[in-house]
Amino acid sequence: MAIRNISIIGGGLMGAGIAQIFAVSGYRVKVFEPNAEVRASIHNRTVNNLEALGDDISAVAHIECFDDLAETVKDADYVTEAAPEKLELKQSIFADLIEHSPRECILASNTSVIPITKIADGLETADRIVGTHWWNLPFLITFVEVVKAKNTSLETINTTMNLLTVIGKAPAHVKKDTPGFVANRMQHALWREAIAMVAEGICDAKTLDDCVKNSFGLRLSVLGPLENADLVGLDLTLDIHKTMIPELDLHDGPHEFLTQKVNNGHLGFKSGEGFQAWTPERMEETRTRLLQHLKASRA
Repeated sequence: MAIRNISIIGGGLMGAGIAQIFAVSGYRVKVFEPNAEVRASIHNRTVNNLEALGDDISAVAHIECFDDLAETVKDADYVTEAAPEKLELKQSIFADLIEHSPRECILASNTSVIPITKIADGLETADRIVGTHWWNLPFLITFVEVVKAKNTSLETINTTMNLLTVIGKAPAHVKKDTPGFVANRMQHALWREAIAMVAEGICDAKTLDDCVKNSFGLRLSVLGPLENADLVGLDLTLDIHKTMIPELDLHDGPHEFLTQKVNNGHLGFKSGEGFQAWTPERMEETRTRLLQHLKASRA
């Protein structure tokens, strides 16, 4: 199907960033954001991003902001939901989207971990509901996971994959709907082991992060884990796993060390202390370093 009109549900960091990408590609974009202050800031945030990236700031003219969901999606060809990560909220939003959007409109969710099948459960026209997990920052990271739910049609998948390719993204088709999809499952498997090692006193948090960044982290952008296994040889990988796999963390829920951190109010950047201590200057330096790295990767 031809896609011309894009609607975004949610004008926060992810929603506004996704709207920016579509606007730069020339699509007409409507953004629904119920919070007046957030809604009023969308255009200025978009202009600031475009200027920082060296993109044409006139693209912001393609973005309209609304406080009425029905008005936002009444003529949409493609909708992306970017609301908070709460299942009941997303189910409620999708019920409204089905009611107010055209029948042929594709309805996508930007959830990062919730199975799309759960979001679509009990809703009509589930064939047009699909997962599209964009990564933060969406205007710098090209990767998007396209997740097939239980009843998502092949036409919906193909149209979504094609649309994302046209706007310069690198979509990956996730064929089985599972919590965290692919990339987040890999990321949090690493985090689980990292938290366990610090909790066991094997090393402190900074040392662990340095070990990752200065070893296999250096090659991850060009050599995935299974490519690496093939490179070193599956016979060696098997021998290593015989020793390593039994020693890995086996928690089947959040580690009590993480739970204790949260209960004590140690939330990371939000509180100035998490696994490490964070001064305002160190937080700003880290954000700047990340932004510069992602901009270089985009180039």
